[in-house]
Amino acid sequence: MWRHIASNALTLFIVLLFLFAGGISFAVKKYSAAGPLEQAICLQVKSGANMRAVALDLQVQGAVASANVLRIGADYADKTGQLKAGSFLVPAKASMEEIVDIVTRGGGNTCGTEVVFRIGVTQSDILVRELDPATNRFIEVAKFDPTVEETPEEYTSTVADADTLFRLAVAEGVTSWQVVDAMSRVELLEVDTTEVPAEGILAPDSYDFKKGTAVSSLLERMESSQSRILAEAWAGRVDGLPLATPEEALILASLIEKETGVPTERRQVASVFVNRLNQGIKLQTDPAVIYGITKGEGVLGRGLRRSELNRETPWNTYQIPALPPTPIANPGRASIEAALDPDTTEFIFFVADGTGGHAFAVTLADHNRNVAEWRKIEAAAAAAAADGG
Repeated sequence: MWRHIASNALTLFIVLLFLFAGGISFAVKKYSAAGPLEQAICLQVKSGANMRAVALDLQVQGAVASANVLRIGADYADKTGQLKAGSFLVPAKASMEEIVDIVTRGGGNTCGTEVVFRIGVTQSDILVRELDPATNRFIEVAKFDPTVEETPEEYTSTVADADTLFRLAVAEGVTSWQVVDAMSRVELLEVDTTEVPAEGILAPDSYDFKKGTAVSSLLERMESSQSRILAEAWAGRVDGLPLATPEEALILASLIEKETGVPTERRQVASVFVNRLNQGIKLQTDPAVIYGITKGEGVLGRGLRRSELNRETPWNTYQIPALPPTPIANPGRASIEAALDPDTTEFIFFVADGTGGHAFAVTLADHNRNVAEWRKIEAAAAAAAADGG
């Protein structure tokens, strides 16, 4: 009898063991399988929330089939304690495993409503926008220039919302003075300095921040980023460049940045400057002359005068036979990389071609023809403007 009981108990144990193993296998598959979410959502994880609450919220929103499986999976992966507060974009069909990774990896918010303080070359403004999870595209809610326009209600209410994200967007080609001047007028920042950093050392990029962030802290991030970008590009530079130091590369990159806004042209413009430097030809670039007049404090707002082209200043590249002594703006990564890896060409000249780009030439005769074409385009545009007026 005891042998029979023992045999039955062993059989039951084996059956339970198989059921348990099967349950684990089922849960593992469910944890890593595509989820039921038909449309992306923006998941809000409040400060102090735990994985159990987040899992239940996800189940209510239809992102997971079982809150318990997600929670147990997070525990098993040892990620429960890594939960981050913030707003996270959960894509359609995301598995529980992918969702756990999204809410634990860190790196900042990936969705929600944000206020972007945009610092541009000719204008700075404030943009309020909201990410549509379904399309993963931002929808503009409000945009205004606080120096000339009244503050819209959408901005005021959005700033007051605890879940709002804040971002500072610095455009390529802005000067260090423009960056500091604009930041000093951002009411959400702590203006602990108005000292203008050296020209060129701030990386144009998008920087997230929180209310009360110090201006100096953001400037340090920009400087650190630009230093890293320059070091990487300098390490990978091509041979034969007329540049002795990374600082000279930064100067050249700033000239490229100010001469063209066409991404595909940067390396061509770089080749013109490199060819001129190698051949001892003056660079003759207008943006450098303009910087000698404004020192980067705003825009000139008019054309250059002949007297200004003839006046000797450290930045007048019609007069000096080399690079100017400093950068004339803060160049972006693409312009830095172009300066250190230019196209191989024989171009010596370029002039605007009326399309937003430039016409390049090897000989002065070809260049003069290109200039003549540009003058015709300018004259036609002026005539059209006069007729319209």
